[in-house]
Amino acid sequence: MGDEEEALSSNSNQTPNDLGAADESRQRKHAAMLERLANRHQTRSRRPANSDSASSPSFESTSSFLSCFADSKNSIEARIAHCRLTPNSESNQLKPQLNSISSSISDLEKLVAENSYFLPSYEVRSSLKAITDLKQSLESLSSELVPKKKFTFKNKAAKKEKDPVFDSNKEKEKEENESEVVKFEKIGFTIPESPGLRNRTGEVLVSKFKGSEIGEFTISDLDSCEVRLIGCVRALFVHQLRNCRIYGGPVTASILIEGVENCVFVMASHQIRIHQAKATDFYLRVRSRPIIEDSTNVRFATYCLSYEGIDGDLKSAGLDEETGNWANVDDFRWLRAVQSPNWSILPENDRIGLIKISDSDKGAEEI
Repeated sequence: MGDEEEALSSNSNQTPNDLGAADESRQRKHAAMLERLANRHQTRSRRPANSDSASSPSFESTSSFLSCFADSKNSIEARIAHCRLTPNSESNQLKPQLNSISSSISDLEKLVAENSYFLPSYEVRSSLKAITDLKQSLESLSSELVPKKKFTFKNKAAKKEKDPVFDSNKEKEKEENESEVVKFEKIGFTIPESPGLRNRTGEVLVSKFKGSEIGEFTISDLDSCEVRLIGCVRALFVHQLRNCRIYGGPVTASILIEGVENCVFVMASHQIRIHQAKATDFYLRVRSRPIIEDSTNVRFATYCLSYEGIDGDLKSAGLDEETGNWANVDDFRWLRAVQSPNWSILPENDRIGLIKISDSDKGAEEI
């Protein structure tokens, strides 16, 4: 932290070019550090389950992670401070810098989720609290430096004939700028422009994936739908669902869920994070502890899905063994030592049976 503070205090004596070079250097160091941490996690995740953990003590692993996390956090804070010092003449460069900082915060949040399986619960909560503070700092910075344009009579007399191409490009640029403001104002994750299922009501929706690494997939703005995902995807984003049933094959990385109510999820993944869920049941197989935030009346049970070829998909995704983590839920809005009132284990007599799905138009079958 001392080096970062010295660098920050000397910024007032540096030219904009010096600041830009220093910022680029910090970004390169930050990217290299994140890559090293990601590689360490990948190496650990490939280690056989029965391998001797004595070669990598828990304390050393936690200490190493926290050190890297602190370095990354300090780097992001320094970049935010640097943006505050950017002269008005360089305001056209602010948007790319803010986007880059937002991306770095998202990367740091993903690393916490991916490593939460070996970190103490307190350290995970502390790290996520630090990330929330970074998001709020970035939101405040964006509001200060990218204010909404005020109405003006400037150049009113200089009327020009409309150019359809020019006007179309200006409208597109306006929409992009507005979407960036929304991105900075929103604390939760941003829904990516990935393939997916969106804006449907009362339908049976089936997506069949071939291969073990499809990429990102999004399920968004559905009401009273049944969704079947057959095969593997790398990451799954779920946003704004009501009265839906989601049956999914294995996800090889992470599932992020936000804004769901009166739904049923049957899913398998390495990590899962749930935000703003109400009165929803989750049947999970997960390698790390599920994380909930701002959620109420959510219940958990073990994974119960079947389709042709699911055993091979689970094995290729490293999810063929039941870990029992579906019952070890972390509520990051409940810091007391007693059980959180926001989640519970689903009673045996309230659980659904084994669900068998196919790519036909028939409803899912409970067997």
